[in-house]
Amino acid sequence: MAIGEHSRLDADATLADRRTVMAECGRIFLGGGTDVVTRRRQVLGLLGAAFAWPVVARAQPAGPTYRVGYLALLPGEEITLAKPLLERLRELGFVEGRDLIWTYRSAEGAPERLPALAAELLQAGAQVLVAGFGTLAAKAAKAATATTPIVFTSVGDPVGAGLVSTLNRPGGNVTGVTSQAGDIAAKRLQILMDLLPERRTIAVLLNPDTPFTALAMREVSAAAEARQRSLTMLEATSADQVASCLATAIATGVGSLLTLDDPLLVSLRRRIIEATAAAKLPAIYGSRSFVEAGGLMSYGVDRRQMSRHAAEYVAKILKGARAAELPVEQPTAFELIVNLRAAEAIGLTIPPALLARADEIIE
Repeated sequence: MAIGEHSRLDADATLADRRTVMAECGRIFLGGGTDVVTRRRQVLGLLGAAFAWPVVARAQPAGPTYRVGYLALLPGEEITLAKPLLERLRELGFVEGRDLIWTYRSAEGAPERLPALAAELLQAGAQVLVAGFGTLAAKAAKAATATTPIVFTSVGDPVGAGLVSTLNRPGGNVTGVTSQAGDIAAKRLQILMDLLPERRTIAVLLNPDTPFTALAMREVSAAAEARQRSLTMLEATSADQVASCLATAIATGVGSLLTLDDPLLVSLRRRIIEATAAAKLPAIYGSRSFVEAGGLMSYGVDRRQMSRHAAEYVAKILKGARAAELPVEQPTAFELIVNLRAAEAIGLTIPPALLARADEIIE
């Protein structure tokens, strides 16, 4: 039942109660049996109570109306991605504890936990499921329900992953914000080549199981060929393989490193940064979280802003929009972050022209 229907029924009930009270007042006043003063007090008491009811009813605060569940793969998403999303919902009028029940669940880096957590959020009554960073959370949410709307916050290739039919017309119950943007991976490589024009061999660390990887690699390969650079592919699907690939690349003397970030690499960012720093290997990443953890530089989408955009989709769905008719939003804002402390530690000087392009510099 809609909120307006509740209000109308409450008003109808109050009107009926008032009529009953008025009839009772007439019976008391005309029925006799007590003195006039006593009858007058009884009538005034009933009238006072009757006309106080609407005031009391209005004073009762409405309980939370909407339920939103957030499914995270990585630890810490409640701060990095869920927090800006929740803040934007508040700006749009959906305040946690007042008219929004917010439920957060994280697999803490264990993908096998995602299906059970998605089911738990649905059992808790989530009207919208928000899928956090990466493709796996969104796929687990979709596998759990074909009816509850799902909004993903950061999927590289939602079409390739089978989450939506097309970006413009998603179909089904899934939509959201994609990190897919024309030649973003190639632009990341371009920055690295501009920084180190004399280094001809570039290692690319990637997870081949991530759907976005194939698309990104086509862009990177074309950009490297145009600049006559050779690429060394480092494919890793586990923490052990990441460590082994990096050790092999460093031993063979690659000139620099580019990562195609996915949840696996993001979760291992400190290990990757430590290995590249020890080898004095310049590297560029796709997420600012690497630079904040001590990495050299990153170029990519502003994921916090993407979460805020995802919140706008959640709000639209709660107001009645259908996920199938909300086009997947592609990013328009990108950020270059440079860590001068990391550059100094590996004996690298960042050219002034590159610093001038940076959106943020860590000194």
